[in-house]
Amino acid sequence: MLQRLIHNRKVHVLVATPSGVSGQGGIDRIMATLNNGLKRQASPDIDARFLPSRGSGPVALSVFYMTGFCLRMLAARIAGHADVVHINLSGYGSTYRKLVIAKCARLLGIPYVLHLHGAEYQTFWHEDRSFISHRIRQMFEHASRVVVLGRIWRDFIASRAPGAAGNIVIVPNATEVPSLAHVGGGDSVHILFLGRIGDRKGVPQLCDALHRMKAIKGWRATIAGDGEVEAARTRSAELGLAERVAFPGWVGPDEVASLIASADILVLPSFAENLPVSVIEGMAAGLAVVTTPVGAVEDIITNEQSGLLVPPGDVAALIEALTRLVEDKALRERLGAAAMAVHRERLDLAPFVGAICDVWRSAASKTGQLIKR
Repeated sequence: MLQRLIHNRKVHVLVATPSGVSGQGGIDRIMATLNNGLKRQASPDIDARFLPSRGSGPVALSVFYMTGFCLRMLAARIAGHADVVHINLSGYGSTYRKLVIAKCARLLGIPYVLHLHGAEYQTFWHEDRSFISHRIRQMFEHASRVVVLGRIWRDFIASRAPGAAGNIVIVPNATEVPSLAHVGGGDSVHILFLGRIGDRKGVPQLCDALHRMKAIKGWRATIAGDGEVEAARTRSAELGLAERVAFPGWVGPDEVASLIASADILVLPSFAENLPVSVIEGMAAGLAVVTTPVGAVEDIITNEQSGLLVPPGDVAALIEALTRLVEDKALRERLGAAAMAVHRERLDLAPFVGAICDVWRSAASKTGQLIKR
């Protein structure tokens, strides 16, 4: 009876995402993908609004966006259009703002879902008796559902917030099937990095590896993303890589699609991740993936089967993996085909959208709000 009521009446969801679905950050990109999937699948019982909770400008202005989101929650609650609040969460400032939003949702009697994205949350959330640690635990334990991206994050949250253990749901990130046909790099094997350029993503180690691969013919590389672009470009030139490695800076969705279509290898030698979207995008296109076993990566990449895993910071291992793929077309094709199969089975957009909608329905039904209205 409850399920029939849920599916016969709309579940109104307010989604807190940093800068809205037009934002450039990883969470905003994932939420934009979710928004597109919702429009395409047209679930008649789901009405989701994606609202900024931080803004794209200076962090000092984020308090105004956070306050604005809370006021919209209040207005939606008064209008009867607030069944669930979906709170996207990462570390530091994001958590401090979301503590306020979660508290407001509780005061207004609106169930909320926490969606954990932070790559370094294990470092950020210290296991101590501090006030902030206690507040974070309460935030998780009061959530109707907690969405995490993989097993390692499920176990982490369950250990830090035991009261939330029964409400944790694993929903890995997802991407659409590429709209552009994959053509690869042609005569020159194209190695592609997509992400924020800096230490956490292992860009210095990648540049060192490419420098030590200069004697190997038949490859070129693109290191695309925002962050410390000029420093990386300067370092690359000092290493004599200016003719073989391009640094286009931040690129939009259309440029990303073109780069992926023209690539053969996706490399992401990170020191910390949650579940990186760029790896999933590479898998979707059938690229051979080289990455590190951090965060939930091992949930989607099996070493030597659907990609190559190298230890974080191990330049020698990175060189070996990239060299193998540059020189062995059959290996690239085998790993790429396996990665694509994993994407179609587990990381495609439709099951992701369906899983998130199920989380929203479950969160709404948990308090019986749809029956009371």
